[in-house]
Amino acid sequence: MPELVFFSGTMDCGKSTLALQIEHNRSARGLEGMIFTRNDRAGEGVLSSRLGLETKAVEVADDFDFYGFLVAHLSGGARADYVIVDEAQFFTPVQIDQLARIVDDLRLDVFAFGITTDFRTRLFPGSRRLVEMADRIEVLQVEALCWCGARATHNARTVGGKMVVEGEQVVVGDVNRTDAEIGYEVLCRRHHIRRMTAAAARAATISPDVLPVD
Repeated sequence: MPELVFFSGTMDCGKSTLALQIEHNRSARGLEGMIFTRNDRAGEGVLSSRLGLETKAVEVADDFDFYGFLVAHLSGGARADYVIVDEAQFFTPVQIDQLARIVDDLRLDVFAFGITTDFRTRLFPGSRRLVEMADRIEVLQVEALCWCGARATHNARTVGGKMVVEGEQVVVGDVNRTDAEIGYEVLCRRHHIRRMTAAAARAATISPDVLPVD
């Protein structure tokens, strides 16, 4: 049975790499897929991995109609055996409903990849709708690590190496940006709450942790 599957995780946990692996495995068996993305770190119309792998993709905007696009694609005599969507957190709830309709009406598997929460620990609208609508949710098993070595569970936005908790929900960046740029860092919950990035930890005086006192 076709499924809408949501692969979720923090930044830097291999979501795009897995998307590219699924594309490789299926295309190697003679299947043809449609690939979509939005705001990829490598630029427009590209699905890329931090390992250096990439492939062409259809760039998605807010007014893009997934279902209409696939119907027109298939009606024109082209082929599509499955759909891969990366950076799914940036899609609108309406677009997520269109992906579900592709599964139900066109009988195609849809594999969606995205982070669940933003730098403020708030659900992205697209991710929230995927949680509500997906047939299956898979949390990626490749664990990203906080600078302390614990499992990273939260995405932090940094400016000049310092964590910020205000601003627009969507600002394109990467975990590999220099300290002077807007970037992102994955942290464990403990250090996200304390706003303790790797740069802040290096600058802090080494001392044993104490219980916080308000």
